[in-house]
Amino acid sequence: MKDDLRLNISNKQILEMALPISFAILVPQFNYLINSFFLARLGRGYLGISGLTGVYYLIFSVIGFGLNNGLQALISRRAGEDKLKEIGKLFTQSIYITFSVAALGIVLTYSIAPLIFHRYVDSSICDQALGFMKIRIWGLPFLYLYQMRNALLVGTNQSKLLVWGTLAETVANIVLDYGLIFGHLGLPKMGFNGAAYASIMAEAIGMIVVFGIIHGKGMKERFGIFTTWKFEWNVIRTILVQSSPLIMQYAISITSWEFFFILISHDGALALDVSQLMRVMFGFFGIFIWSFAGTTNTMVSNIIGQGKSKLVLLLVRRISILSVGITMILFIPVMIFSRELLSLINSDAAFLELGTPVLRIVSVAILMMSFSTICLNAVTGTGNTVVNLSIEAFTIVIYCIYIYYVMEVKNLSITWGWASEWVYWSCIYILSLGYLLSGKWKGKKV
Repeated sequence: MKDDLRLNISNKQILEMALPISFAILVPQFNYLINSFFLARLGRGYLGISGLTGVYYLIFSVIGFGLNNGLQALISRRAGEDKLKEIGKLFTQSIYITFSVAALGIVLTYSIAPLIFHRYVDSSICDQALGFMKIRIWGLPFLYLYQMRNALLVGTNQSKLLVWGTLAETVANIVLDYGLIFGHLGLPKMGFNGAAYASIMAEAIGMIVVFGIIHGKGMKERFGIFTTWKFEWNVIRTILVQSSPLIMQYAISITSWEFFFILISHDGALALDVSQLMRVMFGFFGIFIWSFAGTTNTMVSNIIGQGKSKLVLLLVRRISILSVGITMILFIPVMIFSRELLSLINSDAAFLELGTPVLRIVSVAILMMSFSTICLNAVTGTGNTVVNLSIEAFTIVIYCIYIYYVMEVKNLSITWGWASEWVYWSCIYILSLGYLLSGKWKGKKV
């Protein structure tokens, strides 16, 4: 294992970090696609309900993702500064935060969520959605611990180790989905709720594998992980100051998506089914983009930690070119063969008629995301996470105004509703790039 964790900005370094991350993202996205395939076989409506509950769970999972990104930036900065023992303190103290947030998520799901869903969600699917969520939410502690490994492995330039925990979780999830949804492999037939139990067990398996890797690779001793469980408020405060704006950023972003799905539910089960598949497609075809985004966060923070701030804009440009180039390879076939691609999941004529133009809208949005999210994650890497929150908050206001006007006031097709992604990524790009070019981030200490 390399002692010096300081990075350079070459294309080779970028790809060495991004490609393992992309594989680690690809595998669970493939899992989500298989999960959608299974649920579609249960009949119309189940895929849509899974979208509604999935976005709800995503609200809490992105809170962990925000903590992960803030922690990753801190770990990367310490790696750039060659302060390896500080990394272990950051990782250990983050566990206290994640367990507290997980407990809060469980309490809210049993207390507040039923009130909201009974008020705004169609009564024909409300009880089933709530029953699923009350099972699924218990996977949150496992998910948060699993996400923390991302911060550690990516922040210390060990991204190639991501694949093993991800692979274990995904294989387990697919097998358990197949068994518990349909009653195969000697497992009880649980239908829709079987997917929730399968996900919880798979997250636990992934977490166990990850911590086994951390122990087996000697990272525990090298970075001082778990050397003490003493509560250190100064370290926790540093993590929260860095991560809390990101947590709020991602939470309001996904909350707006839940608002979007609630509006779509008013158009019926078919519109909800199509939109859930679009959400899966967004994740599946955005895998390389998110890997480059994570790489941007880490490398920008590491380079600044080395005192080389003047190289940041060059680094962002190089990563953006790679991200857009790889996305174009996926973009062109999806635009040409949209209907054929959708028919692999659901061959219903009405589904294809509604879904084909939506997928093309989403494809353009993914291309826009390929450069916009690089700029946004570069802002994260600079340590100015309050700016991230400000950018997201302004963008979400514009986004919500658009979708409410289009879908509730004008009652237009969900094709116009999904064009909101164009609005979203345009705002993100303009505001993030403007901040990076301003140079106001230089000299920020974290």
